[in-house]
Amino acid sequence: MSTSNDPHRITDLAALRAVIGESNPAIEMKVEATIGEEARDFIARSPFIVLATTDAAGDLDTSPKGDEPGFVLIEDERTIVIPDRNGNKLVYGHRNVLENEHVSVLFVVPGTNETVRVNGRAELTRDPELMQRLAARGKPALLAIRVHVDQCFIHCGKAFLRARLWQPDSWTHRVRLSFGQMFARRTGGDDKLAELIDSAVETDYRDGL
Repeated sequence: MSTSNDPHRITDLAALRAVIGESNPAIEMKVEATIGEEARDFIARSPFIVLATTDAAGDLDTSPKGDEPGFVLIEDERTIVIPDRNGNKLVYGHRNVLENEHVSVLFVVPGTNETVRVNGRAELTRDPELMQRLAARGKPALLAIRVHVDQCFIHCGKAFLRARLWQPDSWTHRVRLSFGQMFARRTGGDDKLAELIDSAVETDYRDGL
């Protein structure tokens, strides 16, 4: 458990409610145990998700995943399937699922301020028929994360509105993250090594999707 000397630290629900206030029962009704019609349509349009997992010790991992709109399969009103493709092979999220089945998924549709949130219990599968069904760019999925839905609801758009996320006039210049420079700095390499690594990353981005 985290420790802090902050005298204003909130440590119980009563103190939290004193600041935030009580929730509206009508709003709580939006949380469903199944994928409703509106959420189903949203998921079918979403090209990007964020998957949160946690291991047996409670350590967390959050992973972005994306593909063509509707890449997440809705098997039925209580089940979604997330395909997994070529990546960095760190398998943090997959390892977490093996230890702790509880996951959370945030669905995003570009230009839309609302999101859809799904909480549930996950398992990993390599069912060959399913891998083909989840194929993209002529390649079957490597494996899939099947999520059995416990909660599904639409989240309001206030966070995206405050961030002005979809307003181009609010965007700063593009941030370029150099894996090559990071690796070279940590290993004592030079600029040439950094350039080689960055070139390899760009090639993988182009050919390894």
